[in-house]
Amino acid sequence: MLLIHDGETTADASVPRTGGVPLVPDGFVWPLCRECDGAMQFLAHLPLPFGTVAVFFCQNDPGMCDDWDATGGANAAYLFAGEGLSPAAVPAEGETALGAVTALRPHPEDASAPGPVLGRLGGEPDWIQADETPACPSCTARMAFTAELEEGADFATAANFGSGGRGYVFTCEPCGEAAFLWQC
Repeated sequence: MLLIHDGETTADASVPRTGGVPLVPDGFVWPLCRECDGAMQFLAHLPLPFGTVAVFFCQNDPGMCDDWDATGGANAAYLFAGEGLSPAAVPAEGETALGAVTALRPHPEDASAPGPVLGRLGGEPDWIQADETPACPSCTARMAFTAELEEGADFATAANFGSGGRGYVFTCEPCGEAAFLWQC
């Protein structure tokens, strides 16, 4: 399923989107980069049939923290099960937000896309480099490919994936784990 640019939306919309504020369970603590200790940037909100994925990566000093590595500590992805998610408290410091909030509309891959393609849900990853599918940190099984994210339709909506890069989201539904990495 393609993810098509569907215009701007509210910062806390429950639709698939990039930017804005993550919807999280009570007690959520905003992730900090293990390398620079800065608050990570919220990248994407992806509601799925089995939960909601929230994706973050470090943009405090772009290119200096290993935000392309699923286990390097400069990115984070969370799989939240169930209902009752609410907007997170956003840290006052750090590069925590994209320049705009963009709705992503699912669209069949076999049909002509009516707008810019900003990613896709499911299928197989279209790796730019070698396969880097992460292992689940809980059960060590190979995680399931969940979504691919493109940089963005314009500078305000773009994630910094190193100019022409692509982000990859993985989940382990039984363990409730998620992971994120990017390649360029």
